[in-house]
This record gives sequence, structure tokens and C-alpha cells, in this order.
Amino acid sequence: MAAYSKRRLFAAHSISLLLWASAFTGIRVGLQAYSPEHLSLLRFLIGSLFLLLLAPFFRLRLPAWKDLPALVLLGGLGFAAYHTALNFGEQTVSAGAASLFVTTTPIFSALFALVFFREQFGPRGWCGALIAFAGVVICSLGMGEALQASDGIFLILLAAISESIYFAFQKRYVEKYGVFAFTAYTLWAGTLFMLCFWPGLGTAIAQAPWDVTLSVVYLGIFPSVVAYLALAYVTSVVGTSEATSSLYMTPVLAFLIAWAWLGEVPTLVTLAGGVVTLGGVLLATMKPGSAGSSLRKQAF
Repeated sequence: MAAYSKRRLFAAHSISLLLWASAFTGIRVGLQAYSPEHLSLLRFLIGSLFLLLLAPFFRLRLPAWKDLPALVLLGGLGFAAYHTALNFGEQTVSAGAASLFVTTTPIFSALFALVFFREQFGPRGWCGALIAFAGVVICSLGMGEALQASDGIFLILLAAISESIYFAFQKRYVEKYGVFAFTAYTLWAGTLFMLCFWPGLGTAIAQAPWDVTLSVVYLGIFPSVVAYLALAYVTSVVGTSEATSSLYMTPVLAFLIAWAWLGEVPTLVTLAGGVVTLGGVLLATMKPGSAGSSLRKQAF
């Protein structure tokens, strides 16, 4: 793969990781003034409007009738189900613990890709994934989280499975319609599902502090649109398993962003967990026999 293409992939993957990591802190801020359902709807109304403003600059290929059910279903799972369940889950589960359970997404994605598309991850990939997940557990212990069974954890795992299906099945439609069109159609479909949360949204906006609403605007544009566009591009090039493997880095980055944004200082155990997670990600994504500076073709 040309060096230019590798740089583009690396940039796209880095953008998606950083923006999704920031979303956990953004959600915590948003929930200070908005209910989980209003936060989901407002976030994706903003994202939908942003995509509408960008649409004239892209040639959108209208979806075939036979593809509409799949696009609507993927939008409902990847946007409406995932984000609404995550918002409700974070009412009773802290951001650190939530990010831990969301990191099961790459595992579910790789399993779906293996079962339905025979997409191989390989022994090195699975070993790296397990090490990375262990690192996330260490991060969680460093935060002093008591991981007990609860409705919140169930909702976050449900969110992870919904997102995994979206990632596993998106490649075919991204290749057919393009990154922008696929993301736009599925996000708009997901937003339609969330319109049932409309009652009371205007009052919530009027009563919310401006800085909290500004956080929701950020969520709607960057983690909701830009990050999905970036990862859809990576998936179209390297496949689901490889594209989602480095999402294990999300909790580590989330801790650092919360440190900068909310002043939540990570412990030494959390930092150690971050190092273990990084090592697992590098093992899963690096070419066998390559040096530390030689990255696997999918750009991480």
C-alpha cells in the first residue's frame, strides 16, 4: 500500500479514536441537563443537519429499494439503539466502567465478521485483543470501579452488540454507496427512530445551561458524524476486524480526555493499564516480524 494511503488510514483511524474517546466525557456533561432520550435526539438532530449541509458537496447515490431495509436496520442499531442505551446506562454506570464494557465492541464485531463473512482476524489478532481487554480491566481497577451486575451494565452491553452489528455489516454498503452516503443514510434513519423522544425537547433546550448544550452540539458534529465517516473509510479498506481492533484504545484516551476536560486525574494503575492496552493493540495490528515503527496496513 502506498505511503500516502497509509497516512490517510492512520489519520482516519486516529480521528475516530480521539473523537469517540471524547464522547464519554461529552455524554457525562450532557446528562447534567438533558435526559438520556433528549440527549440522544438532540445530538443526532444536530448530526443530521450537519450532514444535510455537507450533502450538496457530495454526489449521493440514492439507495436501491432492496437495500433500504438493511440501511434502516443498521441505522436503528448503530445510532438509535447504541447511543440511547449508552446514555441510559451511564446514568448508573460511571464513564470509566461504561468505556470498559463498550470495548467489547471489537470482539463482537470480529465474531460477526467471522461468522457471516469468513473474515479472519488470526491468532495474533485475537491474542492482542485479549491483552488489550486485560489492559482495559486494569484501567478500570485503577479507577476503583466496582463492576457489579446492574441494568446499566446490561444496557451498555446491549449498546456494544448493536454497534458491533453496524460495524460488521457496513463494509458491503460502504463499498456500494461510498463512505459519506452510507453514513448519512444510516444516521438519518437512526434519527427517525429517535423522533419518538421529541415531546419536551424544546423545554429541555430552553432550561439547559449554554455550556451543556454546546457539549451536545460537539457530540452531534464530531463523535456522531466525523468519527463515523472516518471509521467507515477505514473499514472499507481493511475490513471490520482490523478496523475495530484498535478501539480498545478508547478507554485509555477517554481517561486522558476526562483528565484534561473534567480534571479527573488517572491513577498509576490506570496508566499501567493504558500501557498494557497499547501493547495489545500494537500486537493485534502490527505485521508479524515488523519493527515498532512499521504499522499494519490498516493504519494503526
